[in-house]
Amino acid sequence: MKIVVIGTRGIPNILGGVETHCEELYPRIVAMGHDVTILRRTPYVSADNKISEYKGVKLIDVYAPRKKSVEAIIHTFLAIIKARRLNPDVLHVHAIGPAIMVPFARLLGLKVVMTNHGPDYDRQKWGRLAKFVLKTGEYCGSKFSSRIIVISTVIANILKSKYNRCDTDLVFNGVNKPNKSVNVDYLQSKGIIPGKYILALGRFVKEKGFHDLIEAYKVLGDCGYQLVIAGDADHEDDYSRKLKQQAKEAGVILTGFIKGENLNQVMSNAALFAMPSYHEGLPIALLEAMSYNIDVLVSDIPANILQCLSKGDYFRVGNVEELSARLADKIAHLQLQRQYDLSEYNWDKIAEQTINVYKSI
Repeated sequence: MKIVVIGTRGIPNILGGVETHCEELYPRIVAMGHDVTILRRTPYVSADNKISEYKGVKLIDVYAPRKKSVEAIIHTFLAIIKARRLNPDVLHVHAIGPAIMVPFARLLGLKVVMTNHGPDYDRQKWGRLAKFVLKTGEYCGSKFSSRIIVISTVIANILKSKYNRCDTDLVFNGVNKPNKSVNVDYLQSKGIIPGKYILALGRFVKEKGFHDLIEAYKVLGDCGYQLVIAGDADHEDDYSRKLKQQAKEAGVILTGFIKGENLNQVMSNAALFAMPSYHEGLPIALLEAMSYNIDVLVSDIPANILQCLSKGDYFRVGNVEELSARLADKIAHLQLQRQYDLSEYNWDKIAEQTINVYKSI
């Protein structure tokens, strides 16, 4: 089977939940005997990842402007034209923004599977026009896709109630069982004390709630634990600049965007993982933290409600006072090497489920 993938910035080593999803999923689908091509956005191709193939997945770079408001829609339009020339059996579109072009793809005769990674219009970074475009994308993807994959029951219920789309396929995000690092040289270079820090991970956008986490950490005072935030902004803006200043004033350690061994060290030695998000699809970063057996504290948004977590792992989203109190309680009663049941989030199983969706059309 020949599959072309659009809607992602690209792989490998490109920041983002959808990007991590694609980097894990498609090499497995290639290993199952299928032909996969990912159409990447040019602004995210650097000297480090300017390659034509990754673990058997073919990579083709298609122009996208480096402007947040139009990047996805222009790239998707051009990528669909490119995809038509490649003549795939299936075009797989990721996320509701790019899904605004699904009717165009269907007009060109392509069979389309769309993965809905969540209602992106709930993200606080978007203005009124962008939210309208994203909602239109959700509508177009829901009405015109041949099949729809959802990564959580929350998203499935949204599509059922809003568009009467009752035939969605639930396929979770996945997580690998890590080989934990025994090294600490990267931590030492950043002044991070192994086993004595709270870790957060993600892009510097408002809906990630890092501003709440920093404020809550300040309220704790001298708690004996550092706060480390790994990540950065795709597009530097007023929020990301203010967040970095806020972090500096609070003594928070910012690592920037890290992958590979450096990220492995940071995950392997964290005492607590915090996710104060206002919006998520199914957060891969949370699953990764759980795979490292780290105790967790997360906001109580629907996407974060997992069966393997308990009431004490949550705080009310946006409530800085409660977040600070829960941080203090977690630090006082840390569950070291905590065990979670992650059997539902196995990437090999997810690859098989995705192939079955392709075969259905």
